[in-house]
Amino acid sequence: MYKPFHVGVIGAGTCNKAIYDLAREIGYEIGKRGWILVCGGLGGVMEAASKGCTEAGGMTVGLLPGLDMRSANPFIHIAIPTGLGEARNALVVRASHVLVAVSGGYGTLSEIALGLKTGKKVVGLHTWSGIKGIQYAETPTEAIKLVEKELISSR
Repeated sequence: MYKPFHVGVIGAGTCNKAIYDLAREIGYEIGKRGWILVCGGLGGVMEAASKGCTEAGGMTVGLLPGLDMRSANPFIHIAIPTGLGEARNALVVRASHVLVAVSGGYGTLSEIALGLKTGKKVVGLHTWSGIKGIQYAETPTEAIKLVEKELISSR
């Protein structure tokens, strides 16, 4: 039975248009490849990536910090309310085969750290710089190539 890869997209709940567009393109490429997009389910980078994935016909999963499924952005197909607040970041990491960090704040930094600590590959796009273990990309295309390389090698 075919089991699709889960790609976590992590980033801030608010962002400017340039970052939104980058995240949307990442999401589109994830959906186009039939991978499942996993994120925190809220706005900003999470919404943009979910929107792109949905536009490409892909599936999105949002692991929400609160208890209300209705808090998910409109592009989340499967909303999972955790009631864990920021601790849900660990679930996003654990549910993903690889992570793509797009910009982001301290929440994103915590997901990067959890990802690296648990042995997940983290691809960074305009995110925290100088962190050992992140594979940095300059463009969404380059980021997706790094993700693809990791997923292929893990089969």
